[in-house]
Formats: sequence, structure tokens, C-alpha cells
Amino acid sequence: MKNVFQNTVARRLRVGIIGAGHFGRFHALKAQACPREELVALYDPDPVRAATVAKECGCATVSSLNDLLAQVEAVIIAAPAEHHFSLTSACLHAKRHVLVEKPIAATLEEAHALAELAAETGLVLQVGHLLRYSAEHRAIAERIGRPLYIEATRIAPFKPRGTDVSVILDLMIHDLDLVLSLVNSPIADMDALGVAVSSEHEDIANARVRFENGCVATITASRISLKTERRMRVFSEEGYLSADFMQRELTMIGRERGLPLPGTGGFRREAVRWQDSDSLAAEHDAFAASCLDQAPVLVDAQAGIRALDAALRVKNSMDSARARMEMSGLIKA
Repeated sequence: MKNVFQNTVARRLRVGIIGAGHFGRFHALKAQACPREELVALYDPDPVRAATVAKECGCATVSSLNDLLAQVEAVIIAAPAEHHFSLTSACLHAKRHVLVEKPIAATLEEAHALAELAAETGLVLQVGHLLRYSAEHRAIAERIGRPLYIEATRIAPFKPRGTDVSVILDLMIHDLDLVLSLVNSPIADMDALGVAVSSEHEDIANARVRFENGCVATITASRISLKTERRMRVFSEEGYLSADFMQRELTMIGRERGLPLPGTGGFRREAVRWQDSDSLAAEHDAFAASCLDQAPVLVDAQAGIRALDAALRVKNSMDSARARMEMSGLIKA
């Protein structure tokens, strides 16, 4: 395919969207509003859905992937996970930069192949792990450098959207990626349990992750709870940190930050609140900067591979636990 942008330098990144579903619509709105992106066109196999989102965002629709690639220099992929590999590889082969929603692919083999292709072509391959661009991630990462124990909880009421995959890839992967960004060590062991309640896939999951450096993380995710709760607690040599992501507040007990706590032998307490930030807009800004200015990719293919590997390890551990339960008669096969 001819590269129509070979000899041009664009001030704004000409972007196309693949997928007009829930996330595709949000990506289209953010691309339309991003000062460094020009939303050119949108492609979805459902022409009615594509036309609806395109009208809202003020862009054109195209009837095929090749038509989209012929008009843009970068593509945002918001299609179901099973299509991430084929779509991303097609875009990279066409010499187009890619922002692909998480997970990077359905299998590790596919993910590694995409990483190799991006490296060979020198193109940007960014993975949509949104929390990396959030104020909450910055607040925690600025205070914790050597976590010893992490406890993360992400629960929410049931919604039909997202039930085409397990709660691991729907919700837990956010906290898995956040934990992996804080712990600079390979995973040594995984013990996980999950159960399907309202869908064909796991709706509740708990994973205990042990890293080679000794750090341990316990992560719980549910999409059939009565309330929404998102919390994280971290024990470290720097101190104890507790974050409530719904209230956008953080408390740190340590020796370096905050006001003195009388009678504690030198400990201090820091209370922090952050403003609700637009992480998706920040993700788009970062994507444009990487494509136009060669800025480092914050969430690159290797980060996507690490998160996918952790999610697949959780799934494998869950399957093993279920097999043991069936063998013992605890649950029916």
C-alpha cells in the first residue's frame, strides 16, 4: 500500500478509529477534541453504529480497513480483544502507528509477534492501559518505590457490557498493570480463584501474586457487587499508603512527608486529594507526542505483554483451582 504521508510533516496526527462500540465512541470523542490529533474516519463492521458515532464526532465513515489505512497515519483499535492481533498487525504492516486497547492481544505468542513487528518497523505501538495516565497512578508512584505488600480491590455492580471476557480482562487487568508498574520484578508464583455467576466467564476473582523479589500483591475484582469500590493499600519501607480511588484521596504514613504524628517516634501523616483528571485525553496526548515528536511510549508493547502474561497466569491458576474443587466434589463438574 502506498504511504501517502511519506514526504509530509503533519502538525496534527491524522487518526482513524476501528470500532464504534462503547470504548470506540469515547476514543473518537477524545480524538476529535485532542489538539494534536485530527480525527479523519471511523470503521466498524456495523455501518449503522459507525454512522451514529461518526455523526456525533464529526468525521467520515469508511467501508473497509484498507479504506481507513489509505487516509490516516495512525489508528486507534477499540475492537474486541480476539481481533487485536489481526488488526494491529495489518496496521503496522501498512506503516501506521497504533494505539490498541488492552489487552494487547489474546495470546502471548500474538503479543510478542506484535512487539517484534513494531520494533522492526520503528512504529509506535501503544497499549491502552488507562490507569498509567491517571492522577492516582502518579500520586502512588511518587511515594512508593519499593513496595513489600499491595492489596487492591476493584468491585462494581453488574453491567452487560464487558461480559464477553472474564472479569480478569474486564476489570482486574487494570490493577494488575498498576501493580506491575510499581513492582520491578518478575512474577514467581500465582494463586487465584474465580467463579462465573451471571455470565459465561468469571465474574468474581481473587489473585495472590508473589514476585521474585519477595513482594506480594493480593488483587480482588468483581462485577456483581452491590456497590462500586476501588481501593489500594501498600506496605513499603517508605511507609503505609492507603488510596481510595472513588473519593480521590490518599493517606501516607511515613517519615518523609506530611505533618508530624505526636507520640509515634517520628512518623508523619500526609493526606492528599487529587482532581478528577481525564486519563483518556492524557492517553491521546501521549500517543500524539510519541507519533509526532518521537516521545517515549509510556505503555509500550513490553508493558502490554507483562500485563497480559499476568492476566493469563491468573486464568491458568483459576482453572487449576476449579479442577481441584471438581475433583474433591466441592463443586459440580
